[in-house]
Amino acid sequence: MKVLRPVAWAVLLPVSVWSSAALAYDLHPYGSLAACGFDVLVAAHVVRSRRDPWALSLWLVLNLLVIAWWLALRPPPNQSWAPEFARAGWAERVGDHVTLHDVRNFSYRTETDFEARWETRTIDLNRVVGADLFLTHWGIPLVAHSIVSFRFADGTYLATSIEARRTKTQAYSAVRGFFRQFQVSFLLADERDVVRLRTNYRRGEEVYLYRTRLQPADARALLEDYLDAMNAVHDQPEWYNALTRNCATPMIGFLARAHIGGISRWDWRGILGGSGDRMLYDLHDLADDGLPFEALRSQAHINDAARAADQAPDFSARIRAGRAGFLLPEAAP
Repeated sequence: MKVLRPVAWAVLLPVSVWSSAALAYDLHPYGSLAACGFDVLVAAHVVRSRRDPWALSLWLVLNLLVIAWWLALRPPPNQSWAPEFARAGWAERVGDHVTLHDVRNFSYRTETDFEARWETRTIDLNRVVGADLFLTHWGIPLVAHSIVSFRFADGTYLATSIEARRTKTQAYSAVRGFFRQFQVSFLLADERDVVRLRTNYRRGEEVYLYRTRLQPADARALLEDYLDAMNAVHDQPEWYNALTRNCATPMIGFLARAHIGGISRWDWRGILGGSGDRMLYDLHDLADDGLPFEALRSQAHINDAARAADQAPDFSARIRAGRAGFLLPEAAP
């Protein structure tokens, strides 16, 4: 037992820290009180475990009870959502034609001052010809937000983005993202909304744009997978999680599940997203025009081009013009 005790401590101490935080964040409205009580009980069992081997078992039971409670939490169906998450997209499909409901296409004056526009659009899945990847960095190199934009034969785009759906009283927090604080939002959007918001209005966000080598059939499969997941969440809300159910999922998680592009679901670069572009480059999944990765990444930075394009109707064409892997706007399919 003396040999096992250090191992038990090494496991139970970090788990207890997480359990205490879970109570503090997710047990409303008595989270702080419950966390304090839990900490007192843990401290008592830590002291007792030095002489009483059963204390370790009771310590484990305490954590198992918290974990079981936490896993049983279900997202409330109706909340007072922040305006940018007021609606949840969903799709109706008849054969190869899909009607998309609640596509976000806001017109921004500032990040928080905007004209809300929710649109209904119709797409033909046979007209999907490829997919482009946006990666947004905000200061933590290993972490990034990914947006996948599907390209259609007429040169139009549909942007998809998995985000943390917040209420009017919530602000996003990476720490809170590990607990039951936010719901998953499968967003459908115009690029002039979801991309320009990050390049033109939010401070400290740097956006990079890459063309993937996805063939039309694989791009279509990826979009269908996204729409199916979106409809499932629309019918049955799910929790967002900064590690397991995060914004890197659209490209990397779905591709890994579909075994497209050689991506492994176990590759750590696909979990946090910040090195997702390097992973895709190494797997030859990015159109690079023969450039080494650092050169490709440098020219993929679009903030200046997006600010110059601003509200132009051809925003999508302007941010792609002249970049590695992209056709010139006038030659677009």
